[in-house]
Amino acid sequence: MPKKKQPKDNSHKNNPNVMGLRPEVLEQPITETLEINYMPYAMSVIVSRAIPEIDGFKPSHRKLLYTMYQMHLLGGARTKSANVVGATMKLNPHGDQAIYETMVRLSRGYGALLHPPVDSKGNFGKVYSRDMAFAASRYTEVRLDPICAEFFKDIDKDTVDFVDNYDGRMQEPTLLPTTFPNVLVSANQGIAVGMASNLCGFHLGEVCDAAIERMKNPGADLLSILKAPDFPTGGQLLYDEAALRQVYETGRGSFQVRAKWRYLRDENIIEVYEIPYTTTVEAIIDRVAELIKANKIREISDMRDETDLSGLKLAIDLKRGTDADKLMQKLFKLTPMQDSCSCNFNILIAGSPRVMGVGEILEEWTAWRLDCIRRRAFYELQKKQEKLHLLEGLARILLDIDKAIAIIRGTELDSEVIPNLMVGFGIDEVQANFVAEIKLRNINQEYILRRTQEIEELKAAIEDLKDVVERPARRKKIIREELTAVKKKYAAPRRTEILYEYTEEADTEEESVPDYPVHVFLSREGYLKKITPQSLRMSSEQKYKEGDQGSQYWEANNRDELMVFTNRQQCYKTTLDQFADTKASVLGTYLPTALGMEEGESVLWACLPGDYSGCILFFFENGKAARVELDKYRTLTRRKKLTGAYSDKSPVRSVLLLREEMEVAVTSTEGRCLIFHTSALLPKSTRSTQGVAVMTLKPKYRLESAVPVEQTSIQNRARYRAKSLPIAGALLKPEDRGEEQITL
Repeated sequence: MPKKKQPKDNSHKNNPNVMGLRPEVLEQPITETLEINYMPYAMSVIVSRAIPEIDGFKPSHRKLLYTMYQMHLLGGARTKSANVVGATMKLNPHGDQAIYETMVRLSRGYGALLHPPVDSKGNFGKVYSRDMAFAASRYTEVRLDPICAEFFKDIDKDTVDFVDNYDGRMQEPTLLPTTFPNVLVSANQGIAVGMASNLCGFHLGEVCDAAIERMKNPGADLLSILKAPDFPTGGQLLYDEAALRQVYETGRGSFQVRAKWRYLRDENIIEVYEIPYTTTVEAIIDRVAELIKANKIREISDMRDETDLSGLKLAIDLKRGTDADKLMQKLFKLTPMQDSCSCNFNILIAGSPRVMGVGEILEEWTAWRLDCIRRRAFYELQKKQEKLHLLEGLARILLDIDKAIAIIRGTELDSEVIPNLMVGFGIDEVQANFVAEIKLRNINQEYILRRTQEIEELKAAIEDLKDVVERPARRKKIIREELTAVKKKYAAPRRTEILYEYTEEADTEEESVPDYPVHVFLSREGYLKKITPQSLRMSSEQKYKEGDQGSQYWEANNRDELMVFTNRQQCYKTTLDQFADTKASVLGTYLPTALGMEEGESVLWACLPGDYSGCILFFFENGKAARVELDKYRTLTRRKKLTGAYSDKSPVRSVLLLREEMEVAVTSTEGRCLIFHTSALLPKSTRSTQGVAVMTLKPKYRLESAVPVEQTSIQNRARYRAKSLPIAGALLKPEDRGEEQITL
């Protein structure tokens, strides 16, 4: 059978990729791209995720707590955390792990909040520990803490708006009607897009008092009522009125919090039992270990974490004779045991982020709470008016119960019962329906009289609710009463102590470093040895690495500063106390490693600047010399590294520290020498100056060395003295060369 001919495929003719044509590229302005693609994401993060609102909660917090409220966990028994996480996913689709981590932070066990809304059982980790992990959700149990009654009070009375969840099957509140300014009580942090929020917690009782006072007197000084922030981890807040006032007025600023400690004299141990909210136990231990390794702290023999079920405890074993107070001042200065807490009171108000001071936040909360109470009163007013209307219809029946029964019995059709009652007693359809639905056993005078007696009470209640709805002053009074009740019921003692009087010892580090005489040796390859006089007397023979030898030597004190110049035109500054005392029989500390030099960088020369008086003379291979004042290397801050320490135009052959004017002998590779007085060189204004020519050199020769003339064996010095600079110098005679060639 012949094959059927297949139709020819011409689809490639319309395909630009097959034809080798470039597809059309649509250009779009970057501003349009940002507006269409980026802005919706940014706004979603700001409005629906990262920034807390006036009730003090982020959306993730609110969804979790409302789910627990719907699960009847307020006042009920605990349930597995996994149950709550699963139920919350109906409102929060971000995943079970994210929901559980939110629950952990809100839990009592974790301890991140002054009044945690989640009453937890099991291991939830600790806010003061970086490494203490929380248990899985299947092992822990939770329920709502009693204080949550203040978050959900009257939530079913139209106090707040409800919206659909992400799939439209459920309703969730946009805010929780908190009866106190939870936004100032519960600490909160959030990083959005282009902005962030960092709210510290305040004492519940003080916040309630401040809100009440702000309503009575809008110009009241809040700092006298709301004394300072409060943290669940305790510690001591260093009271700085100017800094706190800035935070209260602008919503931005910072203040210092330090750890609490006690000294056990019998055991010679310091116990730290409260730390700043912003740090962790592990961060403190790591920092102390670094300081001990860097030889900046010598008073500690051991440090360990002894935290147990009774709470946090860091034990520090001290060496004999250590002053505990001075050591703690040093630790406050060098470790996170004293830390800065930054504030950024950025809150969503009606969907817009605003940075506000404490007073403004209280005003916004009060205005929002006034509306909540108005809505609640209006809801109750409608309910009571509806009930009153029904009871007024029932009161009409009281006039003739037999007539009502006769009308119902005499009506043939069920659909005509309501109209006949309406005509017979002059009541409307709603009232007639209510009467018709009364049980037969309740059609007696006692029941009807008892129900109609409520009419007068309802009328009084309705008038009272109308007054609440119409008068803001009345609503403010209700807010004050609620705040007073919350303070009385839930306020706990302040955890963070306010330290009004404290001393900041600026020179704590220097004072704690012992000062004693030392001998310092530096080798050519950069090994430094610091030896005490006692150790040097026992053994004075210096040991060096094979091929290495001594280069410089100083008699100094342990606190003296050391400047090290390298072959990369850099100067490293340190102090001798950073190096451990050693013996003459060891190689010493390798400076490139100890000072963190770059790869391939080596030590060129070093000096002890002292009070920075005097000059440094740099002699370059091209015959030039630069005189730079030591003061040019002084720094106001504790900078450890200076770049551009000297000129890089020519290699350095010799460096001299000049405390007073003297004569210097300069030699070249040609065998020539010149002697000049250092007063002929004027100091330059910059460290990286190229200097001035002191020796003229033939093309194939270079400057070899420069040393004080007193350290040479030159006999006939007049022969080599220069009358003016630059000069080639005179050839050295054999008797002036000495036994060894003049070297660095």
